[in-house]
Amino acid sequence: MCRSIKTLRPPAIPEDATEEEIRAAALQYVRKVSGFRAPAAHNREVFDRAVDAVTEATAELLGGLEVRGAAARTS
Repeated sequence: MCRSIKTLRPPAIPEDATEEEIRAAALQYVRKVSGFRAPAAHNREVFDRAVDAVTEATAELLGGLEVRGAAARTS
């Protein structure tokens, strides 16, 4: 997988991932999967929708994870 995508949960980072970090990871994922660093104008809308969807799914995943040894999380 893309090495530019960093782990966004404890203990890799001590605090909650920011919205910017989550979106950056989503962008890297979509770039890797699509093979486009920056899509052509005719692919921009679908590319941006994919980044939005991956961002949302990632935030949901991180919000629901329970990391052993970490304090209980609240949403």
